[in-house]
Amino acid sequence: MPRGWMYTAAAISAALLSVGGLHAQSSAYLDYDGLTDELRALVNGSSNANMRSIGTSHEGREVWLIEVSDRSGTPTNERPAMLVVGNLEGDHVLGSQLALETIRFLLNDPSAASVLSDQVVYVIPRLNPDGAEAMFSGVKYGRAGNAFSYDDDNDGRFDEDPGEDLNGDGMITLMRVPDPSGDFMVDPDDPRLMKRADKAEGETGTHTLYTEGVDSDGDGFLNEDGAGGVDLNRNFQHEHPYYQADAGLYMVSEPESRGLMDFMVANRHIGAVLTFGHSDNLVTAPDSRGQLADPDMIDLVAFAAEANSDIYRNGVFGGGGGRGGGPAVGARGAPIRGAQPGADNDPDSGRRPAVTVNFEDLEYFSAVSDAYREITGITEIGVNRQAEGAFFQVAYYQMGIPAFSTQGWGLPTAEPEEEESEEGREGDDGDGDGDGDGDGDGGGRGGGSGARGGGQSSSDDAGIDRKLIGAMDAAGIEAFAAWSSYDHPEFGPVEIGGFVPYVTTNPPAEQLPDLGRKHGEFVVRLTGMLPRVNIVDTEVTAHGGGVFTVTAEVENSGYFPTSLQHGVVSRSVQPTTVRIQVDPEAILTGDAKSSTVQRLEGSGSRAKFSWVIQGDDGQSVEIWVRSQKGGTDTATVTLR
Repeated sequence: MPRGWMYTAAAISAALLSVGGLHAQSSAYLDYDGLTDELRALVNGSSNANMRSIGTSHEGREVWLIEVSDRSGTPTNERPAMLVVGNLEGDHVLGSQLALETIRFLLNDPSAASVLSDQVVYVIPRLNPDGAEAMFSGVKYGRAGNAFSYDDDNDGRFDEDPGEDLNGDGMITLMRVPDPSGDFMVDPDDPRLMKRADKAEGETGTHTLYTEGVDSDGDGFLNEDGAGGVDLNRNFQHEHPYYQADAGLYMVSEPESRGLMDFMVANRHIGAVLTFGHSDNLVTAPDSRGQLADPDMIDLVAFAAEANSDIYRNGVFGGGGGRGGGPAVGARGAPIRGAQPGADNDPDSGRRPAVTVNFEDLEYFSAVSDAYREITGITEIGVNRQAEGAFFQVAYYQMGIPAFSTQGWGLPTAEPEEEESEEGREGDDGDGDGDGDGDGDGGGRGGGSGARGGGQSSSDDAGIDRKLIGAMDAAGIEAFAAWSSYDHPEFGPVEIGGFVPYVTTNPPAEQLPDLGRKHGEFVVRLTGMLPRVNIVDTEVTAHGGGVFTVTAEVENSGYFPTSLQHGVVSRSVQPTTVRIQVDPEAILTGDAKSSTVQRLEGSGSRAKFSWVIQGDDGQSVEIWVRSQKGGTDTATVTLR
C-alpha cells in the first residue's frame, strides 16, 4: 500500500502524538467512530466547547457541529462568528482532519484566547460522513458522493453497475483497452500516462479508457451507475450543475447539505466561512476580474469518464447504445439538461446572478490569500475543480460574506540534488519535478480538465497528471498503480492501473499534525479579521432648558467591513444599526432614533451619530449598536 495511505484500528489508536492522550494531535485518518470519539474527548475536556448534530446522513450517521468559545461573556449568537466546514466531498477526508486539528488548536493554543472571548467559531468537521467512510472500506475507489441511491443512467435501476476490483489489488482504478478507433494514446514522455491523440500532428489513437470493471447491467456501458450518489459540494445553490449525475435531484436536496443551510440561515451572525474542498480561492485569490483560477483536473479520470458521456447527457430507456453500438437510444435527441434560470433567460428580462467577485471585495480576498500562503507555506495548487454548486460560493454570492476554500495540502516538493546548479533549479519549469503545491482528485463521474480555459492543460498534453505524478515520485509517495495485464471477459487483454484512490486528495498521515497546526493558526488569523463594532466615544452637551445634544462614534475595529460590497448589492447583509434608547418624541432633531450605516469599513473606520433630545438633568441614556456580522455594544451617558 502507498506510504501513509491507510491505517488499521490499532494504528489509529496508537497514532496519538507526544504526551496528552486524546488531546495530542492525531497522525492517522479517522473513520466515523474514531472521529466521533476524538471530538467527544476534546469537548468533554474543555469548558469552551460543545457538540451537537445538525442532521443525520442517509446511513444514519450524525453530522457533528462543534461550537468553540468562552461562553462566560457575550451570548455567542451576538458575537461575530466564523464557520469551518470539512469533508464535503467524500474522498477529501483530509478536510475533516484539518477541522479536527483546528478545534484542538483553538482549545489549546494561547494565541486563540482572544478569539474565544470575543468571537465564536463553529466547526463541522465531516459534512459527508457516509462518503468518507468509503475510504475505510475493503476496496478503495475514491468515492466523493454521499449514500443517496441515484439512477445515474436513467434506466429505472439504482446502483446496478458499479466498478469492480477485477485484479484483486484492493482498489478500483482504470482500464486502458487497445482500440484502433480510440481517441487516446500512451504518453511518449511517461508511459504511465495517456494523452489525446492529435490528428493534426499525425498521431493515431490506440486506446479507450474505462473505469475498472465489467458491464454488470448489460446496457453497453461500463460502471456508469455505482454507489455514492451526491457530491455535497455540488449540491448548493450557486451555479448549481443541474441534471448532472453527482449534483443531486435539486439544489440542497440532501439531508447533510440541508442541515448545513438550515444552520447558516439560523445563524446570520456568521461573518466568514472556510471550507476544505477540491476548489481553491485561497492559494490563488480571484483575479482582477473577480474570477477564480482555471480548473484543472486529472486527465486520466476525465478520459475514462468520456466512455459514458452520452449516457449522462441523454439517459437510457430500454438499453441499447454504448461502447460498441453507437450512442444510446435517443442519444441524438434533445439532451435532458434543462434550461437554467439566469443563464438562458432573455438578457433584457432582469439582472442576472453575479458569478464574479465584486471589484470592491477583491482586496479582502487577496489579503486573506496572502495570510494563508504565509502561514501554511502553500503557494501553488495542482488539481483544482471548477466550483459549481459549491458551498463556499453560496456563502459569498447568496449570503454576502467572505468565503474561502482550500485543498489544505500543497504537493510535496523534491529536495534539490546537491550537484544541481542554482541556475538549473531556477530554470526548471516543474514538469514532473514536483515543484507544485496543492492537491485534489480527478474523481467523480464527469468533468475533465480545463473547463474554463484549461489551466495547465492548455500547455501540457498530459494536463496536471504529469505534475502530480512527478511530485509524488519525488516525495517517495506511491500514488500510481502500475499498469498490469488482465484478461477481461468482454475486451480480452487489457491493462489495469492508474492513480491510487485517495492518495492525490489526502497527504501521508504523518503530515496531519503539522498541517493541522498551520490551519488552526490560519483560522485564528481569519477569525480575528471579522468586523467588530464598538461605541468608542460619546459626548453630551447641555443647552439649557432640558435640551441636550448626545453624540456617539461607532468604530469597526475588525479588518473586514461590516458588509462586503456584494452583501450590499445583494441586500443579504443587514445594515449596522445605532439606536438611542429614549422615547421617539424626546428626539427634537438630528439623527433618527434608529439610524443605520449600510457598510462601515474596517481597520478603525468610524461613523458619528448625533441626536438633540429633551431630557432631565442626571438622566441616564443608553446607546446601542448592532452589526449582523460585527456584534453588539452599548454605552450609557448621563445628561448634565
